[in-house]
Amino acid sequence: MSQVDDCLAVIHKAVGDFVPQVGMVLGSGLGTFADQVDAVASIGFDDLPGFPQAGVGGHAGRLVLGRVGGTGVAVLQGRAHYYEHGKADVMAVVIQTFKAMGCEALILTNAAGSMVADAGPGSVMLITDHINMTGVSPLFGAQGNSRFVDMTQAYNQNMNDAMRKAALANNVKLHEGVYAWMCGPHFETPAEIRALKVLGAQAVGMSTVPEVILARHQGLPLCALSIVTNYASGMSPTPLSHEQTMEYAKMATDGVERLLNAFLHAYGAPL
Repeated sequence: MSQVDDCLAVIHKAVGDFVPQVGMVLGSGLGTFADQVDAVASIGFDDLPGFPQAGVGGHAGRLVLGRVGGTGVAVLQGRAHYYEHGKADVMAVVIQTFKAMGCEALILTNAAGSMVADAGPGSVMLITDHINMTGVSPLFGAQGNSRFVDMTQAYNQNMNDAMRKAALANNVKLHEGVYAWMCGPHFETPAEIRALKVLGAQAVGMSTVPEVILARHQGLPLCALSIVTNYASGMSPTPLSHEQTMEYAKMATDGVERLLNAFLHAYGAPL
């Protein structure tokens, strides 16, 4: 049996015939959204073979399965990052398990630095595309023609439109932009930020892109939200730190949770 099969056995034992429609990955500071799930089961990463250890503050390390507004969800409280293990595919079993469970879509969230003056700390940004600055892929070593993934429409337009609609209806200011993935764990230099601006990025962070690639490899449509926790290096006199990330993530929590709730309540509803 594969690790995905082992995970499915653990999950099915816990939830029976429950099938989630939407998989979710909650980034730094957003784990409290899982408290709003009408939970069927909560499973620690330690009990799911191949799921990573969540080694960063703000990541609880649990898979919560249940419903939000009638939509079945599988909510990952925390993720692993490339910089923790030097492995771009550290989230592969997670994304493959989402697909195998029956998820038909994926929502990713993260904490990011903003390169846009009017999208300050506490803002929310819809990711419309990304730039992979690391030179690595979670599909290194994958076999078969399916590894040649088309990334033209990596961020699903219908899901993006649904997020925009939910933001408008719930008075949540939703910025939009291109996300640049840097390997971390160090923050960027001012020169790197200037270069990223020239390349067309509006946000920068250390996660998410591997999960996007893995999801597209699995055929899962997705959308992604960045919680702006700081201005990028060289744009503010405030020193960058993970403590700052967690502090400003809290500022955006209410708006993001309202946005996610509205999206999930509307998901699959009759037109």
